[in-house]
Amino acid sequence: MNRFNLELKKIEDKLIIIFSQNHIEDFLLLDAMRYSTLNGGKRLRPLLTLASGKLSMANENILIDVGCAIELMHCYSLIHDDLPAMDNADMRRSVLTCHKKYNEAIGILAGDALQSLAFELLSADSILLNPVTKLKIIELIAKSIGYNGMAGGQAIDLIATGVKLDLEAIKKMHALKTGALIKAAILSGYLCGDKFDFEVYTNLSKIADNIGLLFQIKDDILDVTKDTATLGKIANKDIINDKSTYVSTIGIEPSFELATNIFNDIINKLNDFNNSDDLIELTNSIYNRNN
Repeated sequence: MNRFNLELKKIEDKLIIIFSQNHIEDFLLLDAMRYSTLNGGKRLRPLLTLASGKLSMANENILIDVGCAIELMHCYSLIHDDLPAMDNADMRRSVLTCHKKYNEAIGILAGDALQSLAFELLSADSILLNPVTKLKIIELIAKSIGYNGMAGGQAIDLIATGVKLDLEAIKKMHALKTGALIKAAILSGYLCGDKFDFEVYTNLSKIADNIGLLFQIKDDILDVTKDTATLGKIANKDIINDKSTYVSTIGIEPSFELATNIFNDIINKLNDFNNSDDLIELTNSIYNRNN
């Protein structure tokens, strides 16, 4: 991520500002929200928003605001995924999960409040976009976290615990649980720009699906090949929780091969776009990541 150090600093600075602008008493809930947002993270989703925005010549300040709102959504989802009723995780980003640091009730409320804060940011007057475009972005992100997105994917994951899913079922589950918000981050960035092209948007939508797929396959591989210290969360947790994954369904080597084929396809398609260097580099970082 060295190439993106400047963008990462702008994202971190904006996230700090977002929390400092909330004129409410500095109490436990806000502390938990800050803890779960500012305590590390790769910031992949806002970086993808910034990168895709370059395809349509979008304003960087708008992209940072939209990207940070999506990051708040992501952090909310991590808090809720880690809860005892969900994945029951003790560690996230090498520190205690929110409900372990505080308590389960505060964890639930911190996630709820982060989601609300994200929509507050997206709808703010400071994001200077055409109202129709702004509503489209809000709709896109809302769908990505709901019944046809993260929540739906998480529900499938919970119901399928202990059940061996086939490859297509796993792909569908993770397209919702993981891929939907990644796709929303990419498409939202493109929508922020004035140079909109429907054919580019349609092709980018398909590429975004594959980037989400690549991310999840790599995640499944890392879960069984890296240790807890490297991952920043408990290793082998999918095996421990009896979850169906790409690795448990088709094996490690076929999963590597599938990831490589998807990666090559993404790069080949992105090479046809102007100003796609950052998206290509981020796809490389997803494919080659170690945590």
